[in-house]
Amino acid sequence: SLPKKSNQWDGLAIRGDDITVKSYKVESRITSRFAHTTVRSSVVNSGSKAQSIGFNVQIPKRAFITNFTMNVNGITFVGSVKEKTVARNLYAQARARGKAAGIVRANSQDMETFKTEVHVPPGSNIEFELHYQEMMHRKLGFYEHSLYLQPGRLVPQFQVDVYIFEPKGISMVQTPNSLGEQFAGMIKVTSSKEKAHVVFKPNLQQQRKCDNCTGSAIDGVFTVKYDVTRDSNVSDGHFVQFFAPSNLSPLPKNIVFVIDVSGSMWGVKMKQTVEAMQAILDDLTIDDHFSIIDFNHNVRCWSEELVAGSSIQVADAKKYIQNIKPSGGTNINEALMRAVQMLLKASNQGLIDPRSVSMIILVSDGDPTVGEIKLSTIQKNVKRVMREEFSLFSLGIGFDVDYDFLERIAIDNRGMAQRIYANHDAAEQLRTFYSQVSSPLLRRIAIQFPEDSVSEVTQNRFDKYFSGSELVVAGKVLPSESNTLTSFTTASAVSVTHTARLDITLETEGDYAELDTELAKQQHSFTGFARQMWAYITIKQLISESAGCVTSVSHPVDNDPHFIVHLPRSNMDVCFNIDSTPGHILNLVSDSGTGVVVNGQLIGSKRIHKSKLKTYFGTISVYYLPDGISVTITSALTSETFLSHVVMFLCFSVRISIVKNSHVTIIINDNIQVMVLLHRVWKKHPVNVDFLGIYIPNDNQYSPLVHGLIGQFSREPDVSVYDMHEGVDPLKKEATMDVKGNKLLVTRGWQKDYRHDKRHGSNIYCWFIHNSGKGFIDGHYTDYIVPNLNSFLQAL
Repeated sequence: SLPKKSNQWDGLAIRGDDITVKSYKVESRITSRFAHTTVRSSVVNSGSKAQSIGFNVQIPKRAFITNFTMNVNGITFVGSVKEKTVARNLYAQARARGKAAGIVRANSQDMETFKTEVHVPPGSNIEFELHYQEMMHRKLGFYEHSLYLQPGRLVPQFQVDVYIFEPKGISMVQTPNSLGEQFAGMIKVTSSKEKAHVVFKPNLQQQRKCDNCTGSAIDGVFTVKYDVTRDSNVSDGHFVQFFAPSNLSPLPKNIVFVIDVSGSMWGVKMKQTVEAMQAILDDLTIDDHFSIIDFNHNVRCWSEELVAGSSIQVADAKKYIQNIKPSGGTNINEALMRAVQMLLKASNQGLIDPRSVSMIILVSDGDPTVGEIKLSTIQKNVKRVMREEFSLFSLGIGFDVDYDFLERIAIDNRGMAQRIYANHDAAEQLRTFYSQVSSPLLRRIAIQFPEDSVSEVTQNRFDKYFSGSELVVAGKVLPSESNTLTSFTTASAVSVTHTARLDITLETEGDYAELDTELAKQQHSFTGFARQMWAYITIKQLISESAGCVTSVSHPVDNDPHFIVHLPRSNMDVCFNIDSTPGHILNLVSDSGTGVVVNGQLIGSKRIHKSKLKTYFGTISVYYLPDGISVTITSALTSETFLSHVVMFLCFSVRISIVKNSHVTIIINDNIQVMVLLHRVWKKHPVNVDFLGIYIPNDNQYSPLVHGLIGQFSREPDVSVYDMHEGVDPLKKEATMDVKGNKLLVTRGWQKDYRHDKRHGSNIYCWFIHNSGKGFIDGHYTDYIVPNLNSFLQAL
């Protein structure tokens, strides 16, 4: 066994003392750029006592985990991947019970670690199996599929298989020697026009670090690179359109480099940034224009205006960068404002080519400390001044950077972000990122389809297309007599001679009956990839939506619509039902002071039961007036949302996290929270339907104007209960409640609270108010019926 050094121990695929690893197998099936990966391992506790055995898999950050199972001595446990913020607590509880729990935490570049641990008696057999999927992204002319291999020990049956099936043809397959010289020649590739199989199967002796070593030499990333012949693909009622033209001349570019030179950049970060900038500046041509802004607590410009990328200007810029000495604070807001102003001035004065592409590249390692330091305000400021044709790219250096902020600000402004790790190859990471955006070939690209041929199309208009990348559009194919789908692509480019602007129009056709038939024949491909890719892209685009753009999010979540009001001062729970009718919208919280409103729309059970039609919440809407954001959650789940195990929306003022088949949490301005849970029922249940429950914490910070069925209780009423006596039901006591000047007959009973145990609920005692809460709520329940899901409550 390896010594328990925490950093080394954490990264191993299989952890434990005195264990025998029988097998470790990884299989990836890639069909039309969409990859399904399965990691399987078989382990025996060969020690003399019970112990915890762990299983770790590093997966790409953009991947979705679709399934995790663990078989212990013949009993199969189906795992669930929990939201990151609660994972550690769940893990501690699960370990105490001897069961498995997934923890996802950030690790190496572009990867996350899925972790699970199980406590088992001696002699136990454990089989782990993890499934995840991801869409391949084309960069620098190829797709790269990476599998992180770190078994940590010798494994008798160790095997990696990557099966690629590209219906339109594979143009090249490469397996870089990323695992080290020792394994050169051990990776076998067989390929034909449409298929490729890559296999890596070292025996025990080949795995050893040296001839007599007991440690494994397998430690690193196993990589397969490939590219394809492009066309559209249609299967399972969905289509995917890939667009990656070549043989185009790059557009001229205007770049403002914005470089953080605060004190925290001192040392290796600055050294690597300077090294990278030398190479990046050498890439500029006389057709390009550029400038450099460096900032700490102050903002300085190498040149106040954009200049041509001539050899003299480039040499001067290099000298300027080499002389930078990092110190002081971080004024990101002012630096970005100056960068935008520089582009605006050049554009307004007609100094730049109208065919060119304008961009800002920000390199920073920390949070703002000077000037405007509120991240949401900086985000709003930049978005307000940026023109539609400008892009912002963010490079976050180091582990301490607020990468979420840098990513939001880039996506908000038609760019992308990259985390750069401050180590010996940081300069290479910076150069690689720059090379992805340094050759813009097209602007204003639109991929469109004939009317009435498709629906629910993913993003189909793009600001820019860069050399070596790919644009992907997916959607549903509407029923048609034809088996073909036609697409029309339009874009602006530049002629090879750089003398004229070109408008490109391209027409393509895809035959989907033929593709479905072909997919069904393939042993290692999968049908339905277009549907899955459509769902994957849709969810990814929802994740990247920023505030103001999230107008509606439909997703399921848990519990029934009984109102349970906790009164902390009186230390009691009070319950009531609202006997309204399906379709009615009830106001739950209405706060015109903060601009927050929460409404719920009722649905009915499938039929009348015991002379009563039950009602439930089928839709919950949260509306935030200042930013015009409306979030709608519905119990009507569609099959295409199966992909997401954790989804997080990051907005200016509204954050939304979704845990598949469980709950949605909406947080407004960090001080108002709403949690909605999904209560699923058996589909063939004769009466009941799926419905929603809503939980609103007592400590939400509303304004004094708050009201609504739940909101009114943020001002806790004085309540006293007396004259407790036996009721009609011997299990339920009755009493009199004094509240708001009313004397109410109340009944004590159990109610289910699903906040902590979302499946079975936990029982709590509460005093039940009869007659739809009459006397406990202000006015009559009909006063809370509002006309639509975003309506504020009229004054009672």
